[in-house]
Amino acid sequence: MNIIDSNKELMKKFETMINTADEELAKELVSDTAAFYTPASPEPLYGGKGYLSFVYFMRSGFSDVQWKIKDMIAQEDKVAVLWELTATHDGDFFGVKATGTKIKTTVMNFYYFNKEGKVVNDVAAEGMIGILKPLGLLK
Repeated sequence: MNIIDSNKELMKKFETMINTADEELAKELVSDTAAFYTPASPEPLYGGKGYLSFVYFMRSGFSDVQWKIKDMIAQEDKVAVLWELTATHDGDFFGVKATGTKIKTTVMNFYYFNKEGKVVNDVAAEGMIGILKPLGLLK
């Protein structure tokens, strides 16, 4: 299997990791030194546990949140993924009480890999808008 196909397979495992919050998969797939920046944390989050802390944050507001790979383009050290996110707003999220609003949006992320095949960076596009707008947090 070439590196591009290998990276695509890693992203399929990554999809399982974020939908199940599997800490063992997080350890396997995410470098301990990877720093992630999210709107939920003023400081970077590190490694697989840090990445999963964002998943837990999302689940606190959307207990049924799921990500599904809709499209993926890979190069040797990076993969672009178009995710479809579905969720129900059933908990507090950025100070907004549960509304029961069902959300379905797309989110684009770019993942960068080290030589060991672990994610070292995740650059998210503006997918958070698709979450905040239906909740009335953006005009």
